[in-house]
Amino acid sequence: MKHLMLTAAGLALMAGGAQAADDLTLQLKWVTQAQFAGYYVAKDKGFYDEEDLNVTIKAGGPDIAPTQVLAGGGADVIVEWMPAALAAREKGLPLVNIAQPFKSSGMMLTCLKESGIADPGTDFAGKTLGVWFSGNEYPFLSWMSTLGLSTEGGEGGVTVLKQGFNVDPLLQKQAACISTMTYNEYWQVIDAGLSEDDLVTFKYEDQGVATLEDGLYTLESTLEDSAKVDALVRFVRASIKGWKYAEENPEEAAQIVIDNDETGAQTIEHQTRMMSEIAKLTAGSDGTLDEADYQRTVDILMAGGSDPVISAAPEGAFSHVITERAFD
Repeated sequence: MKHLMLTAAGLALMAGGAQAADDLTLQLKWVTQAQFAGYYVAKDKGFYDEEDLNVTIKAGGPDIAPTQVLAGGGADVIVEWMPAALAAREKGLPLVNIAQPFKSSGMMLTCLKESGIADPGTDFAGKTLGVWFSGNEYPFLSWMSTLGLSTEGGEGGVTVLKQGFNVDPLLQKQAACISTMTYNEYWQVIDAGLSEDDLVTFKYEDQGVATLEDGLYTLESTLEDSAKVDALVRFVRASIKGWKYAEENPEEAAQIVIDNDETGAQTIEHQTRMMSEIAKLTAGSDGTLDEADYQRTVDILMAGGSDPVISAAPEGAFSHVITERAFD
């Protein structure tokens, strides 16, 4: 009986001394979809639990700017494209890239073949092109600047159509080309009835104007807090584990995304296809930001002639502290 009492007391002491999981909130760039599968997989498979983390994943949307959520204290870390992050940093928000799960860009322009566009260098002039805004326009503006094309319209420039997050301008022939992602909107065009033979696509990667997408960002002040740094180290380690699992198990990852979609708007077919395309973009990354990729992004954003996206090379815009500790 004495032995049993001591054992119970010991267990009680151990339970009392156990540390509670650290809370951490992640703000996504867009709605729940396979674009963010690695984070949902990490949560669903218990990878965050294994790191003593209680992670809340907040879906984004057309009216949600991750940088503003972070600035307002609504998240500890966000998923954002580097052009938007660097533009925000130059305007005074001290964003820092702490990890880069995406190695390649999925952005492209999808054009109607009947528009006669075959070469961006000669055929965009005089055409209407659909472009996303809210920070997503920066890669496009840099590309047009590289081509020497005004975005104010006219024969020597392009007319910019402010595109909603749909493919209607192409289907309704309001634009010769629209912005699409390899893993999402392009397939919406196909599903709407157009065939690949009806289209011409120009990937930013192929045009040499690709910038980094879907990195993880936090504030400089967060990196000055040792407890928060420790939590971010564990978060990044578990997240990359989730991404690699998603790459290797796309169908299971797609189902996990569906299970976390509170809107019920997603379908397993679309998410499985999206996950397969997303895996091509995360392949080759262990989560560590490649400084050559970073520099390429900066150079592209500064090549804007009289109106570049950023006017000076950033300082302190990324840190390897988290990934170095996460993967030592």
